[in-house]
Amino acid sequence: MNRNELLLAGLLAAVIAGGAVLLPPVAEAQAESGVPVEYVDTTAGLNSPTGSGWAEIQTATIPLSSAGAAVPAANDVTVEEMQVQAVRTNRQIRVRTSWTDPTQDGSEPSVREFDDNVAVQLPAGGEEQPPIAMGSSNNPVNIWYWSGSGSSEELLAGGPGSTTPFEESTLRTEHTYADGRWHVVFTRPLDPRGDSRTAIPRDAADLDIAFAVWNGSNMEVSGQKAASQWHRLAVSSGPPAYQRFLWVIAGVMIVLTTLLTLEGIRRTGGE
Repeated sequence: MNRNELLLAGLLAAVIAGGAVLLPPVAEAQAESGVPVEYVDTTAGLNSPTGSGWAEIQTATIPLSSAGAAVPAANDVTVEEMQVQAVRTNRQIRVRTSWTDPTQDGSEPSVREFDDNVAVQLPAGGEEQPPIAMGSSNNPVNIWYWSGSGSSEELLAGGPGSTTPFEESTLRTEHTYADGRWHVVFTRPLDPRGDSRTAIPRDAADLDIAFAVWNGSNMEVSGQKAASQWHRLAVSSGPPAYQRFLWVIAGVMIVLTTLLTLEGIRRTGGE
């Protein structure tokens, strides 16, 4: 390598190194702007809400506030944020929700007025984003609902007060309350049978997703709930693009470092 080639190689290495340093914060920001759905080959360690596999899955923190519904005490809500993780296999999606609640509020399935509850909301399939308050008659939403009583429902809604349960639910839930936190996992097929059910793509794509939490000990029910805005559910068909890019950067840097080292050895040996 002549002097110009050596200078160019060094410049390229510096640029790539700078990109490697700057890229992780960008990737982190992308993860924070939505809920990444990671592809997994197996659900080992993910079958329980507190399974060890969840520690390896990216977590999104979702801000919550009053849903602003026209009901008494609508602004009197207590849960300010929740953590959400999501994975998919070739057949199923799993969404894990977790939030702090100092009291465990549950009752018999037939008495549900003041249970702790959580819901996941997805568009039912329209091209436009539905209204955040449970969709509309022309743009309905799917709602996955879990109650502290241990029951769950798969619902179709076309606006506030219009929820209708599906005759046959394809939703499964698992829950755990430990150390002042609820952990609830929703599991559903990617493409369940029946109309008006949200299909989760197998290829990389973005969907809308929203969440709501009710604190039973605060007598939260119906429209008195802590809710999110719409967020991005980022479905992945494989490793995130930024991870693949980082591997490319790492490979290029190894090659450049090797070339520079060999050139340095050659020059030293020639002196």
